[in-house]
Amino acid sequence: MKTPERQNPTSQAEAQVGEAVQRRKEIYKVTLWGSLVNFVLPIFKFLCGWLGGSSAMVADAVHSLSDFLTDIVVIAFVRLSGKPCDADHDFGHGKYETLATATIGLMLFAVGIGIFWSAAVQIYDWMNGATLSRPGWVALIAALVSIFSKEVLFRYTLRCGRRLHSETVVANAWHHRSDALSSIGTAVGIGGAIVLGEQWRILDPLAAIVVSFLVVKVACELTVPSVEELLEKSLPEEEEAFIRDTILEQPGTSDPHNLRTRRIGNYCAIDVHFRMDGQTTIADAHQTTRVIEEKLRKRFGAQTFVYTHVEPVK
Repeated sequence: MKTPERQNPTSQAEAQVGEAVQRRKEIYKVTLWGSLVNFVLPIFKFLCGWLGGSSAMVADAVHSLSDFLTDIVVIAFVRLSGKPCDADHDFGHGKYETLATATIGLMLFAVGIGIFWSAAVQIYDWMNGATLSRPGWVALIAALVSIFSKEVLFRYTLRCGRRLHSETVVANAWHHRSDALSSIGTAVGIGGAIVLGEQWRILDPLAAIVVSFLVVKVACELTVPSVEELLEKSLPEEEEAFIRDTILEQPGTSDPHNLRTRRIGNYCAIDVHFRMDGQTTIADAHQTTRVIEEKLRKRFGAQTFVYTHVEPVK
């Protein structure tokens, strides 16, 4: 009987490295496109905010500048996370990417609090009789341009992040969306102040308050899972159920136990024991574990660490 052909371990390792390199290049590409927009947009907003006499637009420009700084963080951390395993990092450098996601979340949280504080100060001044300044049309045009460009960038980045299974790129996409939401609030406020008159200029800070809550909500949704991963939280129950089911699908296997899982950036580490008949040959047991490991890597990523331990049925 013909022995099934097995893949050369060296070729498999080279394929995994090649896949990681290609993934890193695609992440750089989408991030660099975002960086270009995030570099030009704040300058454009600052100029329009200054020419139009709009403090809201100047604040929005600062928000856009935070996106550019975030892109720099993504590029730096993804480069580190793509490094192969070494003597000091037996499980690779994937958690640098997790750390980058948490950093972006914290940046978003700070931006949200900043928007809230700035708007609250304006509302307080207005309640005490202060007159809010009337912005010019150029500021409204800048807000509309910002909404369109950031929404396009958000959709492009989110699509790439999901395709590449990169939580950092997805997080960066939501940062683009937060800038678009901020610009919507700015556009409503500026438009209301221009069209409806002086008594409606309060719309600008009120809209900013709403936007600040949306930004903080997104920040929490990004930061909390990243912190949980850094604290070695296990994979969700449905993912662990898939691991147990994959083991039980193989003939002769039973009782998967001592299952331990964790995420490492865009891949995982899985450690599990299961039982087989004590009369099973080493070759057959090895082949079974190979099939299980290949199926798990197909589900969780080629770089996933899978450790299986076979025990005899008691």
